[in-house]
Amino acid sequence: MSNCVSVVLSQKGWSVTYTTQSICTLKGSTVEMSCSYTYPSWHKVTTTFWFTKKYDVEIYVSLRKDTDYKGRVTYRSDKTNGHTLTITDLRESDSTEYKFRFITDQTRGKYTGDPGVTLSVTGLQVKVTGGHQDKTLTCSTTCTLTDNPTYIWYKNGQHLDESTSPQYKDSVSSNYEDSYSCAVKGHENLLSPAICQKCWSVTYTHQSICALKGSTVNISCSYTYPSYHEIKQAFWFTKWSGMEAEDLSSAPGYEGHIENLGDKENDKMNGHTLTITDLRESDSATYMFRFTDQTGKWRYFGKPGVTLSVTGLQVKVTGKTLTCSTTCTLTDNPTYIWYKNGHKVKEDTSILDSDSFSDADSYSCAVKGHEDLLSPAEWIILSSCLSGQKCWSVTYTHQSICALKGSTVDISCSYTYPSYHEIKQAFWFTKWSGMDAEDLSSVPGYEGHIEYLGDKESDCTLRITDLRLSDSAGYRFRFITSGDKFSGSPVSLTVSDLQVKMTTSLFSRWVTLNCGTCTLTDNPTYIWYKNGHKVKEDTSRLYSDYISDADSYSCAVKGHEGLHSPEETLTVRYGQSNTSVSVSPSGEIVEGSSVTLTCSIDANPPVDKYTWYKVTYKNMSMRHSGQSYTIHNISSEDRGEYYCEAENEVGAKISKLVPVNVLYKPRNTSVSVSPSGEIVGSSVTLTCSSDANPPVDKYTWYKRNVTSPKASGQSYTIHNIISEDREGYYCEALNIIGRETIPVHINVTYPAAVFSWVPVMGVGAVLTAGALLLTIYCYMKRRSTGGSDATADTLSFHPDPNSETYTALNMKTRSPEYDTLANVRDSPVTQPLK
Repeated sequence: MSNCVSVVLSQKGWSVTYTTQSICTLKGSTVEMSCSYTYPSWHKVTTTFWFTKKYDVEIYVSLRKDTDYKGRVTYRSDKTNGHTLTITDLRESDSTEYKFRFITDQTRGKYTGDPGVTLSVTGLQVKVTGGHQDKTLTCSTTCTLTDNPTYIWYKNGQHLDESTSPQYKDSVSSNYEDSYSCAVKGHENLLSPAICQKCWSVTYTHQSICALKGSTVNISCSYTYPSYHEIKQAFWFTKWSGMEAEDLSSAPGYEGHIENLGDKENDKMNGHTLTITDLRESDSATYMFRFTDQTGKWRYFGKPGVTLSVTGLQVKVTGKTLTCSTTCTLTDNPTYIWYKNGHKVKEDTSILDSDSFSDADSYSCAVKGHEDLLSPAEWIILSSCLSGQKCWSVTYTHQSICALKGSTVDISCSYTYPSYHEIKQAFWFTKWSGMDAEDLSSVPGYEGHIEYLGDKESDCTLRITDLRLSDSAGYRFRFITSGDKFSGSPVSLTVSDLQVKMTTSLFSRWVTLNCGTCTLTDNPTYIWYKNGHKVKEDTSRLYSDYISDADSYSCAVKGHEGLHSPEETLTVRYGQSNTSVSVSPSGEIVEGSSVTLTCSIDANPPVDKYTWYKVTYKNMSMRHSGQSYTIHNISSEDRGEYYCEAENEVGAKISKLVPVNVLYKPRNTSVSVSPSGEIVGSSVTLTCSSDANPPVDKYTWYKRNVTSPKASGQSYTIHNIISEDREGYYCEALNIIGRETIPVHINVTYPAAVFSWVPVMGVGAVLTAGALLLTIYCYMKRRSTGGSDATADTLSFHPDPNSETYTALNMKTRSPEYDTLANVRDSPVTQPLK
């Protein structure tokens, strides 16, 4: 809730304090509005309620009794002088101002908190902004949601990100076939429609529009398509001509009546708007947007389209209330203007209170912004109805009727009037001639076609036989008495013929057929025929079947089997359904082998073009044309995701992405030495790295002339390293495909430890020590050879292994890693795994 508090006070201590002044919340969610109230202490509250509608000075409609809120409203007393309104399953039509009212036990003890709480109800919609390459997604609402919610983003139906910003924080590449949608945390079930950046899609601003006859309407949409296509044609349509959509710009009756606004290029918004001027009731239809690419073979249209309903205004009298009536609910919740005897008297809702009425006055209404589109004037007769007397009224059994062309319809009604009046004339009409209604019995074309079945007392039924499409109109009963005149509100009659229509798209043999008509009154039974044989009876006018070429279908209504629809022969032409990619051979793919990708589809007519694409790291490239794509001597460079596009003259479809994973043995193996640079008598760590798929299973370390491994693992540490360690080590990287071996070079330097004292002593001392060592050596040599002089000409030096001097000189004693090796491993070799 907002921190803003609305306080409404009067001079005498009456008050209503709302917790918040405005709320913006999600369509389909639940909202609570709370308030507290005060009043003089000598009053006692007897009634409390919330309302949005007021029909008279003292006629307030509690939301609990309002039919628009039936089953969705609860009241709760939170505390002393506190009240909470809860509305569930919110609709966009709930957007309005809500006020709290209470009544006490004292005269004039009534109070309303004004202004009230403004509620705005919004849906979620993903909007795209940005350039061609990178786009930004925004979870858009028509108002700013209360309480700074957390937005949740989904990619292909999977949770992607959460943020308090309605914008997705990372840019979205237009090269992806991914769909994105958003929701608000705590309302994850109220997901926005998904939007796909690369897919073929059309998103309409409104799914339905109700507009005034004679006005202008804009029907807008946005659309997306793969970035490697160029849009050649974009248009709106309502009907198909065979297998092609009829461009409205060339459709009969629309010349000079419509205007297309939009850019067929891949601009930022990909927006398109159809403008229809001087709306007629015949413009009521479902409008769909269609676009094609530069080849003319890639075509897409947005379903289900936008339903446009065109209505006029009509003043209706109900009891003591006038209603500015329409056949549909006007879009955008307009303001109504009321006129009395041609003069504006009020701007308000579509309801006018009875206190404004006067005898023999005429009333008409209009919508603000369309004041020129005035309703016909309605004359009001307000004769007094004394107790036990009848008032002026006309009551119809049905307010709207749908009937079949060629059939007979009865429009049933009854009427009342004060008993002291005498009926002079009673008739039906559809049009006014000046200020007088035209009696249908004298209108050309109705002779022998209509029959008044009523009387001059209470029955006013009209029968129309052999119905024609041109009989569709609003029919009204009017009677004239010895003193006054009265007309009922109109009954809408729609005359329709039967026609078999395919309601599903042309992308499958499994189709749904519609026995096309308006919704016939009295819920009739429909009969379906296939190739002349009855196949189904049902109250639904829909019939689904798996059809074959040249099958014919027709339909009728039970009781009117003679009014058969024309037979419709369906030749199924459809784009690609069940598009799939197979990989051969199946299983693991090893570098150097060959792989074949095959695109399989179901299409009629057959596919005339296959194209293969590869997607890698946000980049896409065309690789091949043809139903099968063979990659010979496959390498790691061929790794990625592949898909095929298949097209015929009906349309095109893209398969799902298929991953191609190429396995290869270790390669580009290298060894790093730590620490780097010259190494002086310390420890060193060798680390082996290799590129392999699947990753390396095992690293093994060897030393030249040593049969058994020195170590296993990616890293190997040598302690107290010596100069002999600079060469002779090898790393072997191994996976299930093969192995690679690489030698190691270590830059080893070391100090002469035996002569560390030389700089301290003089040269003579050094020479003396050297002579002493040589004498000791010769003496020991003679002892070991029994005093023989046989080797006197060869200088040999074999000190006692146990002597301290030998230990100091012998490098073997300084490193436990130093061994005498019998075997020598060769230079780097790559061997296959056996």
